[in-house]
Amino acid sequence: MKLIFSALTKAIVGMVFVGLLLFLPAWTVNYPGAWLFMALLFVPMVILGVVLFIKAPELLEKRLNHKEKEKTQQGVIAFSALIFPAGFILSALDFRFGWSTVPMWLVIAASVIFLFGYMMYAEVMRENAYLSRTVEVQENQTVISTGLYGIVRHPMYLATFLMFLPLPLILGSFYGLIPFALYPVIIVIRILNEEKVLVEGLAGYEEYKKKVKYRLIPFIW
Repeated sequence: MKLIFSALTKAIVGMVFVGLLLFLPAWTVNYPGAWLFMALLFVPMVILGVVLFIKAPELLEKRLNHKEKEKTQQGVIAFSALIFPAGFILSALDFRFGWSTVPMWLVIAASVIFLFGYMMYAEVMRENAYLSRTVEVQENQTVISTGLYGIVRHPMYLATFLMFLPLPLILGSFYGLIPFALYPVIIVIRILNEEKVLVEGLAGYEEYKKKVKYRLIPFIW
């Protein structure tokens, strides 16, 4: 019951927070892009949460943990806490004042990419029972090298790229892309620090790095 209460509380708080960041700057609830994004984000989130609660409650508990110990990661999280609200607010202001217009085909394409990223995210969670929201080496943790982890070393972050980078387009804004352009920078910093932690604390990770050469994008990096 404690886990259910924690998950529901964070989901509701997240919905309210995102709603305020979008509808207040837009100064209207008649904001189709905002409703579309919230549906794309929270409906799969609730479904995934229910599946995790039934099949892997330990993993759900890990995903609800936000207490980062690494100082570098704390800085990454703090920077992310600025990027996302800035992107939401700028997109909402764009809608309110009509600074830019995103064609419907691009909104649809961005939504499809977002959902594909969500599906990839769910697959990563299925493959890796040690997937935590914090950078740490857990007890009895082993290196995962199959599935998506056999293609790139950090498929979860690739999934977030597909989810977050097209997000302003779903909201109907080109200007909202400006803050989100910084997201790849913070992910690169997070990955480099995370790999340092894993090399130092996770047996077999150095060998895994030699086997799977690319961190994030195949044949690029």
